[in-house]
Amino acid sequence: MSPLSERRGPGRREFLAFGAGAFVVAALPFAQRRSRVVRRTLPVMGTIAELAVVHHDERHAHAAIDAAMAELYHVERAMTRFTSTSDVGRANGGAARGPVRVSPETSLVVAEALRWADATSGAYDPAIGEAVELWDVTHRHEPPPERDVSRLGARGLHRQVEVGTRQGTPVLLYHDPDVHLDLGAIAKGYGVDRAVDALRRWGITQALVDVGGDLYALGGGPHGDPWRVGIQDPDDADGIIGAVEVADQAIATSGTYLQFFRYRGRRYHHLLDPQTAAPRTTAVRSLTIRADSCMHADVAATALFGMPAEHAARVLAQCAPGGRIERMG
Repeated sequence: MSPLSERRGPGRREFLAFGAGAFVVAALPFAQRRSRVVRRTLPVMGTIAELAVVHHDERHAHAAIDAAMAELYHVERAMTRFTSTSDVGRANGGAARGPVRVSPETSLVVAEALRWADATSGAYDPAIGEAVELWDVTHRHEPPPERDVSRLGARGLHRQVEVGTRQGTPVLLYHDPDVHLDLGAIAKGYGVDRAVDALRRWGITQALVDVGGDLYALGGGPHGDPWRVGIQDPDDADGIIGAVEVADQAIATSGTYLQFFRYRGRRYHHLLDPQTAAPRTTAVRSLTIRADSCMHADVAATALFGMPAEHAARVLAQCAPGGRIERMG
């Protein structure tokens, strides 16, 4: 689960679109028809957002990107756990004492996260934010005390989160004081979907939106063919282990190779097992998911990580029909 606002270097996922140069080259044949690729890169949600829009009017493209970025910032403000004023921050601070009002968007994302938690029998749990904070693998150099870790394991905390309404307003209520929501495994994907919807409202039919490896390809690339996207090699930060072609679909990858620390010869990564409240024990280094929405691809890449392939495929078919495991290894 990755941060939504604190910048800590590379995000938990790194997707390498086939290079800025590839976009430029692909755009060249469109010059005579006055179409071009307009690109922008900005920090948001604790990572880097990269947007590429194909359009003949550069000013219109930039206005559309402005609208898309506004959606990303809106989701960040509402769903980050790193501020006390966000919906999630206010819920984490007070929902164990009574209902806390949140936006309809936050209510929707929390409900969706809980649906995936139920479908995985708690193998994914968005309510273990306290364990995520305890491990904090980007700053730690040794494991936290075992007594602190074991206290948070096998709690099924997602079952203690209630999504409801009071006087027509969405609210969150926690039935256990140890519940601490962390939407880092789903909110970025939701933000990408919101950004893509904003581009559509501006009449954009060809674009790529990538936020720290949660990626949606709107339409085709500059030539009209699918966008071609590379998947980072877990053993080589500058290498690509495979490529996928994407059009009107989302791709997301989770991996153990970006956020971790080593202690006495062992690697401790950030993908926690709710049963142990410790880094998941698995031989899998990365998991890439394709889905119709980026929110589904995002959460699936974490929720299914480390599961046997057949089990993961069944859960994916249940929760995101049409989605598929693109690569596991």
